[in-house]
This record gives sequence, structure tokens and C-alpha cells, in this order.
Amino acid sequence: AVVSTQSTGDEEFECKVLDEDKVVTCMTADMERGGNVVDYHGSDFFEEEWFDIVFCLRTDTAVLAARLEERKYGELKLKNNLESEIFAVLLEEARDSYDPEIVHELQSDSIADQEANLERIQSWIKNWRADNNG
Repeated sequence: AVVSTQSTGDEEFECKVLDEDKVVTCMTADMERGGNVVDYHGSDFFEEEWFDIVFCLRTDTAVLAARLEERKYGELKLKNNLESEIFAVLLEEARDSYDPEIVHELQSDSIADQEANLERIQSWIKNWRADNNG
């Protein structure tokens, strides 16, 4: 069965809003089995025991602004995203939500950065699998 995890729309930010409780409910069984990769722009509502490592991608605000403008983000949403990046809101949220030792900040400004990040994450997964009989 497909469960909608969107509860409402946010007209001010021109986006859908996830029902975080539904997201956690939908993910719980898979996450308890382990061996998952989760890609999301926030972390404070996930269960701490679900993660062995957290990667927080960061980017220069000029690069971020260009990316978001290309996606046609509205002015308020653009401003909010840029301020969040300037003040490292998501990085601090991750450090507050999980053991700071498992939170890793990765720069993601260029294709080269993204490729290096992918290699680092793939290497970590390979080592994790070897250490956990996966």
C-alpha cells in the first residue's frame, strides 16, 4: 500500500510539507533491518539509532543561489535556504540530533567535489559492510 507522507502545502514557501510522523512510521521496518542509505535535507526527526554515520553536504552560498535560481525557487524560499547554509543550520541540527563523532561535513560546490564525496561515501559503505558481515 502506498501511504502519502505529505500533510499539507506551504503556500508561503511554495512547497509540500511532509508529515514527519508518517515518514518515520513508513521507514521504521526497513531502518530497523539496517544497511540503508537515507538522503534528506534534515535530520532532527529521524531515530538516532538508525544511523551509523551522517554526511552533511555544504556548499558556497553563491553556488547554492545559482542552483536554486535555476530551479526557480521563490524569493522567500531562496533567502531561507541561503540563510540556513550561512548559519550551518542543518549541520548543527545533525550534530545536535546524533553523536557529533558520526557527523561529517562534506563540501559540495563542484562536480569534482561531488565525485570525491561519492567515492568517500562508497568507501565508507564498503568498509561498513566488511565490518558488519554485510
